[in-house]
Amino acid sequence: MLSLRIRIFLSMIILILIASILMASISIIQFKNEAKDYHQKRLDQKEFAIKEHINYVLANTTYPLTEKNLPLIFKDKIHELADIHNLEINIYGLNGMLLKSSKASFSVDKVAPPIPNYVLKLVQSSVEKRYVDIKSVNGVKNRSSYSQIKDDKFKPLGILNIPYVEDDGFYETELQQFLLRLSQVYSFMLIIAFALAYFLASYITKSLKTISDKINETSLNQKNEKIVIEANSREINSLINAYNQMVDKLEDSATMLAQSEREQAWREMAKQVAHEIKNPLTPMRLTVQSFQRKFDANDPELKQKLNDYSKTLIQQIDTMSAVASAFSNFASMPAQQNETLNVVQVVELALDIFNEDFIVFKSNKEYVISKLDRTQLIRIITNLVKNAIQSIPDEQEEKKVLVSVNEVENDVIITVEDNGIGIDSENIDHVFEPKFTTKTSGMGLGLGIIKNIIENYKGTITFETELGKGTTFFVSLPIVK
Repeated sequence: MLSLRIRIFLSMIILILIASILMASISIIQFKNEAKDYHQKRLDQKEFAIKEHINYVLANTTYPLTEKNLPLIFKDKIHELADIHNLEINIYGLNGMLLKSSKASFSVDKVAPPIPNYVLKLVQSSVEKRYVDIKSVNGVKNRSSYSQIKDDKFKPLGILNIPYVEDDGFYETELQQFLLRLSQVYSFMLIIAFALAYFLASYITKSLKTISDKINETSLNQKNEKIVIEANSREINSLINAYNQMVDKLEDSATMLAQSEREQAWREMAKQVAHEIKNPLTPMRLTVQSFQRKFDANDPELKQKLNDYSKTLIQQIDTMSAVASAFSNFASMPAQQNETLNVVQVVELALDIFNEDFIVFKSNKEYVISKLDRTQLIRIITNLVKNAIQSIPDEQEEKKVLVSVNEVENDVIITVEDNGIGIDSENIDHVFEPKFTTKTSGMGLGLGIIKNIIENYKGTITFETELGKGTTFFVSLPIVK
């Protein structure tokens, strides 16, 4: 689809072309009409002058004015008339037969052709007793004027015929010169129109391009800038004002949405924490109640029972402490302490805390330098590796966890691959939810925490899984020098 700028540009060019074509067409029609009027008037003038001359000859002849005497009257005069007026002259009888002609002789026909019957009828029936027959021969228009010759008493004597060949050479030359000048002028105008159309199209669409770019950049997840330009069009200014108002409303909506999401997240977290705290409280309460019921100061096994009760309570208290610590870690998220470090070395060091011999590390480079928080990077690795280890059943003979670091363009890619049980399809969409876990213990905050860390670095974390074959997590972090 063509852009608005190109449409405006093409529209202006097409208008110029149409105007030039119309101007040329009108000029050609005008020249043809002028040529037609010129030949018609010239024939009329010639015919009038010849008839006046004929009337003068008839008035001064000694022959009686009859149709039969016309060849005698104009025997010598007809050539004189033709030479004076520079036209061929033919005199016919009232029956249409040729009586006298200014031609020397008829070399082809022994008998000259008569006037067509339809011409005779038109001459006799017209008010002016005159008819002009127009025909085209070999592309040249020929006019033949037929009019009655009358005596001094207005009695018809014969029919005067004046053949007239239209010579349009002068008008055709003038027309060609005019069209040449017109084409030169319009060629110059077309060049100017190209430049002017391009400038106007660019000027008109400049503001629209700015608005379009701003709209494409508009997002709910970022602060959007307003358009501060002032256009010369009322409609474009209205569009700019509408966009700026939309940005204000979008910012308010984003703030409200973020606040609502935070409140919802904390409500869900509070429910999960309350649930996890209630879990150890129940066995603690049952333990205390059982101790109260069965307490006997004289019981010889009293000391052993006290130790058992104490261990049970301490275990539940440790569980509650772990819950509180996990929640504290997730809620606080300490500020990043970025430092320039070798990602390959830090990841390899993070793996040293694991004793499993099936953990394998590899990297395509010895050094991948970036500015990151060492503690948070170790946290990402340990959490992913721990999850990978726990996803492999204890009874499985062949265990494998592969950790790799690769530099791809301006990103460092950390991959943690295991050959564990994989993730059920029904759980795939919930992996990074704060309270989601498939383990029998734990709160499921680990992946939510590291996802938050990675996104703070403008990175991404994704995974691929196949049930019964394992899972691979991909962490992409931008390299910052």
